[in-house]
Amino acid sequence: MPGLVAMTGVSVFLASTGGLSSVLPQGSNAADAATSKVDGSYVPWLRKATQACKVVTPAVLAAQIDQLSEWSDDTASLSQQGIARFTDAQWRTWGRDDDGNGRSSPHDAVDAIMALGRQDCALARQVTTLRTKGSVNGDLVDLTLAAYRAGTGAVEKAGRVPAAAQGFVRQVEARLPRYEPLVRQNPEQNADQAPAAVLAPPVTTLTVTSPFGARKHPLTGVTKLHTGVDFGAPRGAQVSAARAGRVEFAGMTPAYGNRIVIDHGTIGGRRLETTYSHLSALQVGVGQSVTAGTPIGLVGSTGLSTGPHLHFEVLLDGQYTDPLPWLTPAR
Repeated sequence: MPGLVAMTGVSVFLASTGGLSSVLPQGSNAADAATSKVDGSYVPWLRKATQACKVVTPAVLAAQIDQLSEWSDDTASLSQQGIARFTDAQWRTWGRDDDGNGRSSPHDAVDAIMALGRQDCALARQVTTLRTKGSVNGDLVDLTLAAYRAGTGAVEKAGRVPAAAQGFVRQVEARLPRYEPLVRQNPEQNADQAPAAVLAPPVTTLTVTSPFGARKHPLTGVTKLHTGVDFGAPRGAQVSAARAGRVEFAGMTPAYGNRIVIDHGTIGGRRLETTYSHLSALQVGVGQSVTAGTPIGLVGSTGLSTGPHLHFEVLLDGQYTDPLPWLTPAR
């Protein structure tokens, strides 16, 4: 079969991992039936294809391929080829000879895995930017899969996962538990999230009124990740930059109201950003350089908000993380 790693390499990989059963889920017949189609030698490639992308994990990529083709190269379509169902135009953009066998082909499973990873990671960067600016709402994995199915433009227009992509997103997520052991081999970035206490308090008193984590939104009633921390503060209270950086966005958004995004450069090779939302006033503009403590806005209740507070977020490589470990104690 094109794209399989040489049998000696497969033997070494399976020996080092204890065989395919040690890295792929067991227990249910459906899971076993699905994962039995995945050659053990593909696991390192799934990890490699997603290592530069913190949104798409190996498990997500594997579940996506499962949904697209059930890991079968066979298709009655002449326009969609290989396990990732690439068109000729898509392959010209994303395809490469990743396994070094002298040819680039969507029928080469390794090449297809790597190409789909590149495509997904590019889409993840696009939807992350949109969500950071408040143009869209939703889980980044869901938004990335939606962009794959319907296009980034459709996601931006809908402001969320568009109706045309909802079925595809649900189907991929239904397959995800079959591949979750792959995630444990490639942990999410939050596991080593960052040095502690590198940010200054954005408001004088850090009174947490809603922590980071899953919650039921008080206005929409939808339970999802609360991507930051809400600090209670009176309307008009001063909001300050938590660290030196450059203002990446400053403006009104539908959900976040008046919102500021500051790019702080890299820490340990990873990009660090902070956001400040629901402001009553903006005191900085895009492109402006700030230092820790620079006044940037005033506490308010603009956007989807039940009362005056600061919604403060920390993003590491585009992924939302719990802000509290990053903050120095208020003085």
